[in-house]
Formats: sequence, C-alpha cells, structure tokens
Amino acid sequence: MTIEQTILNAVTATVEKLYGPLDGLQLQLQKTRKEFTGDYTLVVFPLLKRSRKSPDATAAEIGEALAAECPIVESTNTIKGFLNISLKADFWLDEYRRMAATERFGIAPSNGKTVMVEYSSPNTNKPLHLGHVRNNLLGYSVAQILEACGYRVIKANLVNDRGIHICKSMLAWQLYGGGETPESSGLKGDHLVGKYYVEFDKHYKAEVKALVEQGMSEEEAKKEAPIMQQARVMLQKWEAHDPEVYGLWEMMNGWVYEGFDATYKAMGVGFDKVYYESQTYLLGKDIVTEGLEKGIFYRREDGSVWIDLTADGLDEKLLLRGDGTSVYMTQDLGTALSRQREESLNGIIYVVGNEQNYHFQVLKLVLKKMGYEWSDDIFHLSYGMVELPEGKMKSREGTVVDADDLIEAMVTTAREMSEELGKLDGMSPEEQDKIAHIVGLGALKYFILKVDPKKTMLFNPRESIDFNGNTGPFIQYTYARIRSVLRKAAEAGIEAIAGEGLKLIPEEVEIIKYLADFPQTVLQAGANYSPSIIGAYVYDLAKMYNSYYHDHSILREEREDVRSFRVALSTTVAEIIGRGMALMGIEVPERM
Repeated sequence: MTIEQTILNAVTATVEKLYGPLDGLQLQLQKTRKEFTGDYTLVVFPLLKRSRKSPDATAAEIGEALAAECPIVESTNTIKGFLNISLKADFWLDEYRRMAATERFGIAPSNGKTVMVEYSSPNTNKPLHLGHVRNNLLGYSVAQILEACGYRVIKANLVNDRGIHICKSMLAWQLYGGGETPESSGLKGDHLVGKYYVEFDKHYKAEVKALVEQGMSEEEAKKEAPIMQQARVMLQKWEAHDPEVYGLWEMMNGWVYEGFDATYKAMGVGFDKVYYESQTYLLGKDIVTEGLEKGIFYRREDGSVWIDLTADGLDEKLLLRGDGTSVYMTQDLGTALSRQREESLNGIIYVVGNEQNYHFQVLKLVLKKMGYEWSDDIFHLSYGMVELPEGKMKSREGTVVDADDLIEAMVTTAREMSEELGKLDGMSPEEQDKIAHIVGLGALKYFILKVDPKKTMLFNPRESIDFNGNTGPFIQYTYARIRSVLRKAAEAGIEAIAGEGLKLIPEEVEIIKYLADFPQTVLQAGANYSPSIIGAYVYDLAKMYNSYYHDHSILREEREDVRSFRVALSTTVAEIIGRGMALMGIEVPERM
C-alpha cells in the first residue's frame, strides 16, 4: 500500500466517523505544495453539504479529529478550505526501513503486458549524426523506464536500407570510388558510404547548374541530370534483383552495419529485434487489397490507390502508386500488422521526429478504419530537433555533427575538465580512460534527456560537462562522493543500520520523503514516455543530499546509532541515484 493510500484510508475513516458514510464520494488528497507546511492536503469543499459548516471550520474539525485518532499524524493546519496534514518523523523512519528492505525499490513487478519501442531507424547511406543520438538515447531510455514500470519491452530498429538515397551512395562509389574500402581508406564503413553520398550531391548539383545554364528550368534540370537518371536505373535494377547491383548493395550495406554497430556500442544502446526495409517494403499490399474490397480505399484512373480522410480533418492519402510500388505508408501498415500478429503487442511506441506527426496520424486512422482496434495503442513519441549554436545540420552537404566525432569529443572534453579539477589525480591511465568515457557519455546523455522530448533543443557540449548545476557530471560526482563515504565507513567498521527510536532531523525526513516518491516518479515517466522526469528527480535528490552532506557530519557523528543511520541513508540515496541514472542509460562511477 502506498503512503498516500494509507493516509487516505485514515482520513476516510475519520470523515465517516464525523459525517457518516461517504456513499461513493471520492476524497481529494494530494501532496502539499512546497510553500505550505504539511505532507498531504485534503480538499474539504466536497464535504461542506455534510458538515454544514464553512470550509475552514470543516477542515479544522476534520484535522482535530484526525490528529487525535490517527497515530501517524503529527499535526494539521487549515488554509482557506484546505487541510494540510503533517506526519510524524517516526512514520517516515518506518517508511525508510520499509523501502530500504525492498529489493529493487521503485521497480514495478511484471504487469503481463508487452510493448515495442521502435527507435534509431537509420538510412544506410550515411553515418549516425546528432539527431540520431537524441533518437537513440530517447528510445533506449523509454524502453528502460517501461521495463521498470512492469512491461515486457521489445526494443526494435527498422533500418532504411533501400530506395533512391541508398542508390545515390552506391552509384557515386561505383563512379568515383576506385575500389576504395574501409580497410584501404582507414574509414569506418558508414563514414565511407556517407562520403560518397556527399560526393553524389556535389556532382548532381554541378550537373543541374550546367543544365540550367543551357536554358533548362531548374525543376526540369533536377529530373534530367544524368547522374540522377543513373541512380533511378540502379534502383530499378535493385528491385529486379540484378546480381551486380544487388551484390554491390549487400557489400556496402555490410560496411555500414559494422559502422553502426560500433557507434551503438559506444553510445551504450542496443536492440532486441532489427527489421530491414528491404524485407518489409512489400508488406501492406494485402491490406490495400482488403481495403479496396471493403470500399475503404479507392483506385484512381492511373491505377494508384488512395484513402479519403477529408471528413476526418486530414486529406487524401496515397497508399499504392499507379505502377504498383509501395510508399512508406503501405510499408508501415503492413509492418504494424505483422508485428501485432507476431507478438500480440499491448502497445507500440514509434520514436520519430516531429516532422512525421502527420504520417502517424494517418497510420493510426487507416488502421482504425480497417477495424484494427489495437491501433489505439500506437503512440508516436514525437521529439524536437537538436540544434547547435552554429545552426542546423544538412547531411547532403556533409555539415552534420557526426555521432562518432561527437562521442569522441565529449570523452576528450570530459578528460580535460576532470584533469583541470583534479578529479583524476592518483588514478591509473586505465582508470582515467574509464572515468573520461563514463563522464563524457553521461554528460551527453543527461544533457539531451533532461529536456522534454517535445521541445527543440540547443546542444552545447562544453556546458553539458560542467561539474556544477543540472548536468550528468554533477550527479555522477555526487554518486561517487557517496560511494567514497561508504568505503570509508566499511573500513572503519561502521554498519549501515536504521534503528528504531531515532530522532530524525528535518533534512533527513525530507530526503526520506523524496526517496519515497521514486516509484511514483518512475510510473509517471513511463506514462509520459519522458526520461526528463527521471532526470529532474535524480538531480533534485543529488542536490538535496549534497546540502545534507555539507551541513551534517556522517562518519564523525558522535552517536553510534545516528552515525549508522546516516550511512544507511547514504547507501539508499546512492542506490536510487544509480537506479535513476540507469533508466536514462547513464553509468555512474565508483570513484571520481
């Protein structure tokens, strides 16, 4: 039973004793706002008909009875019809002892439901960049949080490994690569393929410019540019499984996958299932046929298939081209249906940028019209773009912030700043490397995940590695500090014991109250698909503990029972910080 339910039961019993059975009336109990004294607040206005008194008089009457009859209530106070209830320190000590004895406190038991979280979804024509970093970190963290909420989670990646954009890199390598390979160039495979994507764009623009100078319109020049026509022919050959083109595609995609795997490993994310567009793009054609038979879709004169969603406030949407080839919507309809049949999902969360909001509106609506009620369980976790102080990124022009370069730069900066502050003193080179990696990645992940997913964010690498303020390194350093205290306590033979009858100081009560909020915080973060809720919680807990550590002695406390309790409390704070950071995919160092 939660603390809130315990208090609500006590309040309900008191109110019924005063005014009779509630007959289904739900009492409104909430946490007391920070500017008032109290732990929980009862809204008394719904009870005025029963009490036949003013709001303040009703609240005072309930408060007096509650304080007299409920042994865990310390005091009450009334403010304009709201009854604020303060609980005894002994209650909070008992609550701490309960949570400290609970294995994996804050992690919910299985709820028997399965959800899929799809994230990453890269194209195999270029390396991962800063935008992919936000996508991957967000998707992985949401998956971790949902697991902590009791779900069985399938982490999925749909790789966009086919299409004209893939052929652009392939053609440019064929024309200008001279047989270059990752081994011969010393480049990661995804970087090498991305190099030729940029190379294609350079030649394409030059050809378009030349055609325009010859009197052709820009729109016509873009269609007639020889290199673009060659790319279209290559795509047709790929779809026809031409051996030479297909072999080239498999070779270059293989290079990219090796590169992606290295980046995913460095980023600390992974997947349970990987789907490939080359294997799913034909899915959905049966749905189109079924929709035509049911009269939900219609066919135009050119043979293309559409659905009219104007009555739903949208527009007409293409589902199949006139030549019978699939569009993204066809594929996503088929993929959603095949996954549902394969896994009997209770929900699927697509982690995709906000530029695709309309696409997912249509996807859900089409599935709904087809009679698939589970379409209500599809959720588009729409996130804003990541921008830099210098502005936006463009992959065709090669001006993106590469994920590998970013990770390397974060680790380097973390090492430099840690050395400046003396945080690596006395460590072996191996330990220094490990700490620099943990801090650099922690700074990157926390800085990105602390922002509400829906917001466009400005990423400032150096600001993210500040050891003060709302940053990953500040929280990591707090954890390392606590672990240092606990090692010294163990060396001194001080046991972590929360004995009965201790008189807690107000700061200890506040920390226990905040620790007690952790399970509800995890559930709230899961319900909102928002790691930023976990980030805010862990940061506030770290701040709270640092103030406590600064103002009160732990290992030098004279009373043995108080000393042992403070070591126990420190242990629990470290565990919850570590658990919260893990939900964001962030490591915490044992020393720093």
